[in-house]
Parts: sequence; C-alpha cells; structure tokens
Amino acid sequence: MNKMLLFLFAFFLLYSCKKEPGIGGNGSIEGKVTAIKFNATGTDSFFYPAADQYVYIVFGDNVGYDRRIKTDYNGAYRFSFLYPGKYTLYTYSSDNTGTQISGQMVVKKEIQLSKNQQFQMPEFFVYE
Repeated sequence: MNKMLLFLFAFFLLYSCKKEPGIGGNGSIEGKVTAIKFNATGTDSFFYPAADQYVYIVFGDNVGYDRRIKTDYNGAYRFSFLYPGKYTLYTYSSDNTGTQISGQMVVKKEIQLSKNQQFQMPEFFVYE
C-alpha cells in the first residue's frame, strides 16, 4: 500500500509541475528584421537586412528582457529550446514620426508558443 501511495505521489508531482515559459523546451522562435531608410528628400525608401540589430525576448509576464540576440548579416535571428507559453519579442527603431524625445521607439510582437512549435515571427521593420 505504501509503495502505491508513493507511486501516486511521484506521478502527480511530476505531472502537476507546469513548465513556465523560458529555456529548456523544444520550441523555437525565429524571424527577420528589415531596415527602412529614406533618402534626403524623403521621397524614396530603401529596404535592406538589419544586420547586428538586437532582438529581445521576454518570457511570460516577466519585467525586463530575459535574453537578447543580434541578427546575422541577413537580419535573421532565432531563439531556441523554448518551453510553451507566452513570449514578447521586441527591438528598437529610430523614430520616424518625430514625436519621441529619445529618438527611439519600440517595435514589439507577442506570441503564444505551443509545445515543440517552430514559430516563424512576422517580419520586424525598423527605421534608420
């Protein structure tokens, strides 16, 4: 009887622990950052990969970022080994509206990652 209770306790202990969003799972989030630059008159725009652009990830409802990574020469990034859950990804862009005091604005997207999901993020566009 004691062995059965111990087995049931261990079973419920293992399966009652919910994994929080973060590192340790089999999921991944990948995407691309594209830069937009206007000519001096503002009449033409040029699109190109945003190389060496930081992309930040927040696990769940944490305050501040949990990890950051720089894009490669093609503007691509990837966060691997993620548990299922809510994630917020963001990067910074120059402010093209002129309303921000700092000259920078946040471009962010929130997603819900499923178990073992390989999620392809919509493209980030940043102004230079």
